[in-house]
Amino acid sequence: MITYYCPVAEPKTRKRAEERREDILVAARAEFSEHGYEGASTDAIARLAGISQPYLFRLFGTKKDLFIAATSDCMDDVLKLFQSSAGNLRGDAALAALADVYIELIRRDPQRLHSQMQAYAACGDPDIQEATRRGFRKLVAFVEDLGVSQEKVTGFFAMGMLLNVISMLGTPDGTEPWLVRLCGFSPKDET
Repeated sequence: MITYYCPVAEPKTRKRAEERREDILVAARAEFSEHGYEGASTDAIARLAGISQPYLFRLFGTKKDLFIAATSDCMDDVLKLFQSSAGNLRGDAALAALADVYIELIRRDPQRLHSQMQAYAACGDPDIQEATRRGFRKLVAFVEDLGVSQEKVTGFFAMGMLLNVISMLGTPDGTEPWLVRLCGFSPKDET
């Protein structure tokens, strides 16, 4: 079991609801990424965020609403990262920049990757499915607008999902022959 660090500071001054909301989302990503939607505890999330559980529910309503908010926030963060990475680049140069920044993201912040994977796993719930689909749809639309063929867009997302799975498998050295054959390169070389 992986335990994630949740960087929510102890409150020294009274925070506004919006600041608390952000603290809760950070705590929720940590808890949900480790335990999934079903296994996560709203009590643990409240403790990580330094608030009471009733206040958590006052801000988010239900555990499902909190999960959806955390999932949407995670997907939006990836979109913002893609947008800033692409900048004014177009075509293959933009795709290469996105691939580099995504590989760095999943290497540097595995919690974000685990959050994404937990969102996909929770898609048996129609509301979570729609929120996750909406976030993924935004990512696809952004990449499609970069001026590359549909085949390259499909390949980009297919390779991204493959790298997600490989990362989740915890392949320590990234040079196993089957990995190199599957990816066409050693994921270790890219991370």
